[in-house]
Amino acid sequence: MRRFVYCKVVLTTSLVWVLVDVFLLLYFSECNKCDNKKDHSLLPALRAVMSRTHEAPGEMGKAVVIPKDEQEKMKELFKINQFNLMASDMIALNRSLPDVRLDGCKTKTYPDDLPNTSIVIVFHNEAWSTLLRTIHSAINRSPRHLLLEILLVDDASERDFLKKKLEDHVATLEVPVRILRMEQRSGLIRARLRGAAATRGQVITFLDAHCECTVGWLEPLLARIKEDRRAVVCPIIDVISDETFEYMAGSDMTYGGFNWKLNFRWYPVPQREMDRRKGDRTLPVRSGSAMCSGRPHHTASLVELSGWMSSKISSTSSHQIRNVETNQCVDNMGRKENEKVGFFNCHGMGGNQVFSYTADKEIRTDDLCLDASRLNGPVVMLKCHHMKGNQMFEYDAERLTLLHVNSNQCLDMPSEDDKMVPTLRDCSGRRSQQWILRNMTLSV
Repeated sequence: MRRFVYCKVVLTTSLVWVLVDVFLLLYFSECNKCDNKKDHSLLPALRAVMSRTHEAPGEMGKAVVIPKDEQEKMKELFKINQFNLMASDMIALNRSLPDVRLDGCKTKTYPDDLPNTSIVIVFHNEAWSTLLRTIHSAINRSPRHLLLEILLVDDASERDFLKKKLEDHVATLEVPVRILRMEQRSGLIRARLRGAAATRGQVITFLDAHCECTVGWLEPLLARIKEDRRAVVCPIIDVISDETFEYMAGSDMTYGGFNWKLNFRWYPVPQREMDRRKGDRTLPVRSGSAMCSGRPHHTASLVELSGWMSSKISSTSSHQIRNVETNQCVDNMGRKENEKVGFFNCHGMGGNQVFSYTADKEIRTDDLCLDASRLNGPVVMLKCHHMKGNQMFEYDAERLTLLHVNSNQCLDMPSEDDKMVPTLRDCSGRRSQQWILRNMTLSV
């Protein structure tokens, strides 16, 4: 009997120490090495333990799979916000995400006296789960002493759950959250200006209402502003699939910008910047997206282009061209004239995946059109000549095919020889030749 009691004591003590170790490890990883003098809270660690001890939907950024018998309901819910609302509602508001930062970013340290910030989030009829996940991720992954407050600006939402229910929920959070209500629909920029005018922090941080912040997202942004208060900084923007809510890491080798037609595009980091950084990818890219260490990411379906940054300034609607078989999209990859068009994971963020299908049946990206001069491709981008010919593609909205008229072949997914370039093949009706042209024109 005495031996049994002794064994119970040893096992209990061992279990306690294991739990203490887990809490300490998660505390320092989730709080990004918080200064103990400024943040004694173990809440982030506790949340991490709770979320990571269950194989819940979407944990660690994994894709959510909807059962077949729920597919029709999923499609109906999709229409409400133009993303998989059923999947979003299945995911915890404080779900875990992988830390995809470069090793050099993970070990960086920052000054103790960084400026604090007010976060401004504008929403209009936003889904409950995506809005709350944005708020919770910002709170859970921001050092408490740096996050002064969150301002939610309601741009005349009509949904009841965004009224008193939202007010009651945010009142329970450990960070002060204020809700400002626009009297009438005013658009993204006016709403952001209203929020900015009401902030009390030293720095204003704007987030979309449908993003999630990962560990270490805030400190590098504030550090750059501390170095130069005139700086306007932007993190790497990762992607959440609008279909499955899978987390997909973005690239630190691209930056966002506008071309002369005011189309937003992703461009490769120029060689001069690579040379300036001397191979150190933890340094920011100037005049483009900034920090390697800070990675809030947008849900792919709801990138904020409306109100000030129209995807395409023309009478032709713009589209994302998604392959049914692979769920990947045609992408210009930032390439130039006479280079092959690309094929990449759909991110719903416009940019290089915005194409317009014109009245002349051209597939355009800026001044370039998809062009194929021989059977089986390749499909390249050439100056639009408005003479149809090699640049004429007929879209069949029922069969979902893009027929290249001159060759009488269909646009198809890439071949094994070149997995990053769509090709032409004899039309067969298979899923790899089916394309969904999703309208990317967002209302102002």
